[in-house]
Amino acid sequence: MVASKLEGVKGSGLEGKIKDIILLVVLLAIFTPLLIYPSYLSLKPFSYKGTISDWIFVGANVVFFSIFLLFIPFRKKVSRKTSSVYVAFIIALFAEMFGIPLTMYFFSYAIGQNNIFSLEFLLAPVVGQNLFYTIYHYFIFYASKVIIEIGLLLVIFGWKQIYNGQKAGKLVTNGIYRYMRNPQYLGFLFVTGGLLLQWPSIFTVILWPILAVMYIRLSKKEERDVEAEFGDEFRKYKNSVPSFWPRIRSKSPAPQ
Repeated sequence: MVASKLEGVKGSGLEGKIKDIILLVVLLAIFTPLLIYPSYLSLKPFSYKGTISDWIFVGANVVFFSIFLLFIPFRKKVSRKTSSVYVAFIIALFAEMFGIPLTMYFFSYAIGQNNIFSLEFLLAPVVGQNLFYTIYHYFIFYASKVIIEIGLLLVIFGWKQIYNGQKAGKLVTNGIYRYMRNPQYLGFLFVTGGLLLQWPSIFTVILWPILAVMYIRLSKKEERDVEAEFGDEFRKYKNSVPSFWPRIRSKSPAPQ
């Protein structure tokens, strides 16, 4: 979410940095094992049988990825709509992975091909099964895991600064907010983008661009509110720090 408060001096000092490093190590130790297995929290490969066990795994994954919505506020109707689309994306992805393979049914009906488990499998006839297997399992698979984990970390660390900063009642411009104004929303786009990269289906390919547009619009609306509250202080920050994607070099130092 857009920065609205400043983290205290203690959090920005050496003690705060040490705590951040410890938190990062702990989160990596938790997330990496959960994400490294091909089917995330399922501890099993994907399935189209739609058994009770499969749907339990669908629910477990939906709950896990939805928990991170608790790290952002729901004060506005527009933010609730965006979160609803995020949850719909998660449900659509894991329901196809374990329950109802709508993408495969579509291609089976349209072209008589029943091995199109997700849209990536369209590459298999083009590059060959062996090469596709290598590309998917050793490049796409692990790249998606890294993207998802980075997204989760952006959500949590962005929330941490906002939460701590509420005590000071000033504009957040330090830490991760020194490099981007909306790290949490970028984090959600990374999470869903990583999931999309690994398991693109017809519905998730349609939903992800919609979700991206909604997060961009939400960030702009929130920034107008923050600008109304902080005026020139926020405008200077906005002119020096990009909204989503960090620059290698800032135009000018962000205000402290």
